Amino acid sequence: MFDQARVESLPEHEAGGPKSGGVLDGVRVIDFTHFVAGPLATMTMADFGADVIKVEAPVKGDDFRYYPPMDPEIPAQGAPYLWTNRNKRSIGIDMKSPEGLALAKSLIAEADVVVENFSTGVMERFGLDYETCRKLNPRLIYCSVSAYGRTGPYADRLGFDPIAQAESGFISMNGYSDRQGVRTGAAVMDISTAMMATNAILLALLGRAKDGEGQFVEVALFDTAILMTGFAAMQHLTTGYEPQRNGNTSPDTCPSGVFHCQDVPFYINCGNDGIFVRLFEQVLDRPDIAHDPVLSKRANRLERRDELFKLMGEEFGKHPWAYWQPKLRAAGVPSGQVKTLAQALSSDEAASRNLVSRIQHPVKGWIPNISTPLRLSRTPARAATAAPAVGADTEQVLKDVLKLSDRQISELTASGAFGAK
Repeated sequence: MFDQARVESLPEHEAGGPKSGGVLDGVRVIDFTHFVAGPLATMTMADFGADVIKVEAPVKGDDFRYYPPMDPEIPAQGAPYLWTNRNKRSIGIDMKSPEGLALAKSLIAEADVVVENFSTGVMERFGLDYETCRKLNPRLIYCSVSAYGRTGPYADRLGFDPIAQAESGFISMNGYSDRQGVRTGAAVMDISTAMMATNAILLALLGRAKDGEGQFVEVALFDTAILMTGFAAMQHLTTGYEPQRNGNTSPDTCPSGVFHCQDVPFYINCGNDGIFVRLFEQVLDRPDIAHDPVLSKRANRLERRDELFKLMGEEFGKHPWAYWQPKLRAAGVPSGQVKTLAQALSSDEAASRNLVSRIQHPVKGWIPNISTPLRLSRTPARAATAAPAVGADTEQVLKDVLKLSDRQISELTASGAFGAK
């Protein structure tokens, strides 16, 4: 059950953009995706005006709809699903029926973009692979999101975010040296893959604007996960160095890590020598250390991390965060309190960016909303609408896109195109 009192205490979403349309107005996306990587990519396009039509199995829909928390008043609309499917329309089609499959092909023929993240071979079995769809629509951008790519010896492998974290080396790099590496709490590989997919689709649309031709676009979770290991991959390739787990400290900069003042933990990142000087001279009142000929050099500080951390811990422990935070900010030292998610979502920083709000829902009245981080001054994101129920827009989509009459829709309903006859 959603905590509706909590939801309704959130500020109403400030819609800076149009209620409909946007920079991607006129772009139609047929969305065969589920879970996170695919739906988050198509939602970004929907946020900026694309008509994203989510094609789902009738009644049940996307499995991600059932991730908790659920609310009995809106079945099949769990909070994680609402997070990844804003501003879309849903059509429920039984693609195992000839009539339903024919409808899917008709929608693809009228589309600009198709996005799918089924297991390898599923779209081929439906007869909806790229080569078939290209014949229906030569201008089509067809984006395929997979675990290990659609070709090669590993194309058949299933993969989820933590598997990509494990096999890319990402887990081996994170955590503390005295125990196994750890995955991130958030699905960072899914989210970053969604970003890559969105970028790839937009690039393909730019290419089509130049030459009028569509193309096949592929994004793989594993490929993205390798990128997400950061510059450590290049460090290894140039030296053979295997990254170690450093907990909350940095192998490249010092002092960087979590420190404790009288009341809360906080993070400081001394990314260069200038920040180090300002930290010790202006914040900790230790100009002797700030200008020490040895410690003022980054490489030397890495060797004397324990000494510096001990000194800083003693000093920071003398006062609360309310004392240290303005001093750190005034000195230009990057720092921030280590917050819980609840603290972060309710923080002044989040409020100043209008990141957390509530939007209208046809059944609940209001649901929470996390704003897109993309800010465009001239073509902002459109006003947010809640993620749809399964098949909520079936009739309207068929009328808008395929120009079907009420009689034709009734005949399709009787045929089982939308589920059991």
